[in-house]
Amino acid sequence: MRLKKEQVWVNGLGRLNPPFKRNANRRARLTSSLFGQTSSIIVWTGIAKLETFTEPKELAENPYYQVQRQKSLGDLTDDMIDMPIIDLINGFNKLPYCFTLQSCYGHFVYNDQKDSHTLEPLPVKDTIPKVEYRIAYIAFCIENSLLGRELYETLKKMTAVDPENIQFCCAEWFWKIQINSYALQVEPDRFKLKDTAILDYKEALHIEKIRNEFFFRLYELVENAGKR
Repeated sequence: MRLKKEQVWVNGLGRLNPPFKRNANRRARLTSSLFGQTSSIIVWTGIAKLETFTEPKELAENPYYQVQRQKSLGDLTDDMIDMPIIDLINGFNKLPYCFTLQSCYGHFVYNDQKDSHTLEPLPVKDTIPKVEYRIAYIAFCIENSLLGRELYETLKKMTAVDPENIQFCCAEWFWKIQINSYALQVEPDRFKLKDTAILDYKEALHIEKIRNEFFFRLYELVENAGKR
């Protein structure tokens, strides 16, 4: 998972709130360069609830798209991306009508694993009572252009792979910082407002299968788009 150019949102414990959590220092440095403002940390005490999931908005005019894209991609390195999706993220970022803002391959943590960002698949045997699932997603900024609108519609249709577990959405607070920002995520519908979920083993296996299909379809999308 990576964070780029939004302001830093933290809770009272000093941790970034879902669904955008990591690389806080990088975010703070980039805010001023992208928006012409002094970078800042906004503290959320829990009194005000952030809208992390809203229905996707229509694309709006964004005269600063090219500048934002250039600055975002100029700061991106492969070590900021989960290994299984490095080629996918770089593929999207070669398309001139979008760029990625954040991503996470999704992690399945169980039995007091020390690595909360493990990339290991779930074991075949049903010996795990509960699994903590950390959401798989990609957040994009999309250009309001003919090809950008086509990508927007294609990403919306990705939810058909499993409508109960894949959402295409906006984050209201994120939109105010980066217009035309969207997220495509794999999360059981009842947990769609969160970035983690506690699942039983059987459901976790299903989500893992959907996660893998989700990224396979996105790889296909990028490959086909690159041929145009």
